[in-house]
Amino acid sequence: MFNKLFTLSQNKLNYIYENSLLLQHIDKLIFLSILGVFISSTMLSSDVIGFIALITTFLTIIKLLTRKGAKLEAQAFDLWLLAYFMIVIISLFGSTLFYLSLKGFLKTVTYLGFYVSVANYLKDNKRHIPAILGTIGLCVSFESLVGFMQHFDKVSEISTWQDVSKLNPEEVMTRVYGTLQPLNPNLLGGYFVAGIPALFACTAYAFTEKNYKNTIIWGILALLACITLVLTGCRGSYIGLMVILAGIFAVSAKYLWQNYKKIYLSIIGACIAFMTFAILCVSSLRARVLSIFAMRQDSSNSFRFNVYHSSLEMFKDNWLLGIGIGNQNFREIYGLYMKTGFDALSAYNIFLEIAVESGIFALVAFLGFAITLIKKSVKFILHSQEAKRVIFVSAAIISICAVMVHGLVDTVFFRPQIQFIFWTMAAIAKNEIK
Repeated sequence: MFNKLFTLSQNKLNYIYENSLLLQHIDKLIFLSILGVFISSTMLSSDVIGFIALITTFLTIIKLLTRKGAKLEAQAFDLWLLAYFMIVIISLFGSTLFYLSLKGFLKTVTYLGFYVSVANYLKDNKRHIPAILGTIGLCVSFESLVGFMQHFDKVSEISTWQDVSKLNPEEVMTRVYGTLQPLNPNLLGGYFVAGIPALFACTAYAFTEKNYKNTIIWGILALLACITLVLTGCRGSYIGLMVILAGIFAVSAKYLWQNYKKIYLSIIGACIAFMTFAILCVSSLRARVLSIFAMRQDSSNSFRFNVYHSSLEMFKDNWLLGIGIGNQNFREIYGLYMKTGFDALSAYNIFLEIAVESGIFALVAFLGFAITLIKKSVKFILHSQEAKRVIFVSAAIISICAVMVHGLVDTVFFRPQIQFIFWTMAAIAKNEIK
């Protein structure tokens, strides 16, 4: 339906396109705006990042309306995403707090519009995938350098970021937070989880290009980002990092298992030994990791359990259409369910959050999108003989999986710095597996 409208518009406006220097170079403007989203994410506010993303969507719409032959292409997982979006619209109009929910809905429109725009751009510009991944990688590297220096400067906490009531002074970690707004180590940890696969992709891509100097540089930057992720003290991102490493080793097996089995197993063993050694020997890291298993004995864990309980009660009462999308809407309704003294910004679990905000069918649709995309991507990785395309798809799907696993225990998935990387990775996977 949309493509018929675009064709009609293109027939009427193509003359303007052919005689406009700006429209002739609209792909370049879209590309710059895409990169601008990632660059602005490192320091600027959510509103500014969202505004740049809207520029990307606006330019894409103009392109679809004026350029002859431009159209949208959908795959099976896009239909799930369309279903999710339609359910969110229904949830919006069913919300008792319509205007608060409208704000959250507009954010969703911004994110999905950016996904459609990047996917449409890459359809004819796949050669720019390395540049996009490289930009993400450089932004992640910048944050890792800042975070690494913050660790040695012993930056103080801006708020209560860890339970120190049962820790000795040497077990208290200096949690770094970079420059992402708002300043928060969990946000930085989630940002690394989303972006580190891009650094590994750049490393592998440089290796396939036989540019060994860049391979070493990208590899060092990836290692630095992994180290700084640990310094955030974000326990959810630790789990996300394990998913990233497991994904990288799994994909590497496609090329190394048959001819380099001993080397492959030695590398895995060395990584496991190094991580075990670090946990055992660094008291602050050991205390942080062990707190994951402390259950109610750790105040942060206990807080999340209380939020999960209250959020489940919210879901039970609003299981069909949810309460309406958006964190402001969530906070208003959550006040009716929360335990005294345990206010929360969200459900601290992305799947529970989606179910609470938009109902059970929205959750099913989102899971359908994610599962279908992952399934097709894994099938492509297993059967494709094109190493570079496998690298891009692997980086995209590892990032998506790691972000969602991290999202089981945290709320930063809904921050724009992570959302825009997530949807860009989905767009990259979409264009490579078709």
